[in-house]
Amino acid sequence: MKVKTKSKKVNKAWLADHLSDPYVKMAQKDGYRARAAYKLKEIDEALGLIKPGQFVVDLGAVPGAWSQYLRRRFAPKELGAGGAAVGELNGKIVALDILAFEPIEGVTFIQGDFREDAVLAELEAALGGRPVDVVVSDMAPNLSGIESSDAARIAHLVELALQFSQAHLRPEGALVAKVFHGSGYSQLVELFKRQFRVVKPIKPKASRDRSAETFLVGMGLKKPGS
Repeated sequence: MKVKTKSKKVNKAWLADHLSDPYVKMAQKDGYRARAAYKLKEIDEALGLIKPGQFVVDLGAVPGAWSQYLRRRFAPKELGAGGAAVGELNGKIVALDILAFEPIEGVTFIQGDFREDAVLAELEAALGGRPVDVVVSDMAPNLSGIESSDAARIAHLVELALQFSQAHLRPEGALVAKVFHGSGYSQLVELFKRQFRVVKPIKPKASRDRSAETFLVGMGLKKPGS
């Protein structure tokens, strides 16, 4: 009984914190499915990554807040402030996640596990041979609480995103990937530095202070052997 009471207290505390979160309120007001939209917005505004006409791949897309942000960035400005959630779209977005995805107009969705070759092949087929301008990855594994095991799972997803980017990004393209401070973080930074000319770690204000998450941004692919 004590465990249940403690659990209820934790859930109530989380709910109260969640409902008072300014980014949660902003997401509700702006029509985003999650507060995560503001993480990508902040990264984009700092580095100028997302531009109309681009081809963007959104990995770990559910619930769809990042795809919503991308979709609004690609809406022609004459339709509003460049933030129309429906209608004409100047750009292409392909999203992928292991979970089901509520459709977003103009976004091509593939459901499957990015770690599986068959799913990766389906994603590559959706590209149609066209190079990608930006890859954004909010992928994260189910965490076990065992630091070494979790670090390995996180690293594996980031490495897959790096491999995909190496194969499909334009030379001047960019990758935004969620990582976590802790075991294995410095190795992931080194992997980014081997592949990209410019590497920037960013912890958006929309990331909760107590969260270990941060984002690595790689810009401009290095030539092989450089």
